[in-house]
Amino acid sequence: MTIRVVVADDQELVRSGFAMILDVQEDIEVVAEVGDGAAAVEAVDRLSPDVALLDIRMPVLDGIEACRTISGRGACRTVMLTTFDSDEYVYEALHAGASGFLLKDVRRDDLVHAVRVVAAGESLLAPSVARRLIEEYTAATASARPALAADRLEVLTARERQTLLHLGRGLSNAEIAAALVVSEHTVKSHVGNVLAKLGLRDRIQAVICAYETGLIAAGTPAGE
Repeated sequence: MTIRVVVADDQELVRSGFAMILDVQEDIEVVAEVGDGAAAVEAVDRLSPDVALLDIRMPVLDGIEACRTISGRGACRTVMLTTFDSDEYVYEALHAGASGFLLKDVRRDDLVHAVRVVAAGESLLAPSVARRLIEEYTAATASARPALAADRLEVLTARERQTLLHLGRGLSNAEIAAALVVSEHTVKSHVGNVLAKLGLRDRIQAVICAYETGLIAAGTPAGE
């Protein structure tokens, strides 16, 4: 299976460089190179790629807004690219629906690996790391953001709610299985149900949901 990719960056040399690295891989095809966020959204709508690499700072429409639009429209997964190593950028990108975050000085092999990981439905940021970022950001901006309605979680069974709680704490499937005294296969089913019922793209989005619905309060130790 060939992974189809759109590369969006307003710096021609940067996007061409990324495109060249990816296009020589046997399992990756770059289907479009564009220079702004609006063009990225158009290319994704027209070409239905598997992955979009989006620079955070672009003209017309910035990468985070492009990511939010792309994530809300279909199955294309997004990886954000930036020169700015900022927790706030990471949080905003993940909240917009991104499946990963890379700095532009990423090594060639890591870029290729990132595209493959995201295309396979995984995330580039470990949930435990996401937990730290999200907790810090939500604590700092709680007064400025409306809370996500807790009744959103009413669609979950009691066991699925427990699973979301553990996901929000950054636990792996094996750790959740131990906590709930069930098999990892059962945990995998619960995680899938949680994501499907809440319309979440991946485990990182589940971490965000756990905090923004108040299921986990900022400052709660990971083991409690």
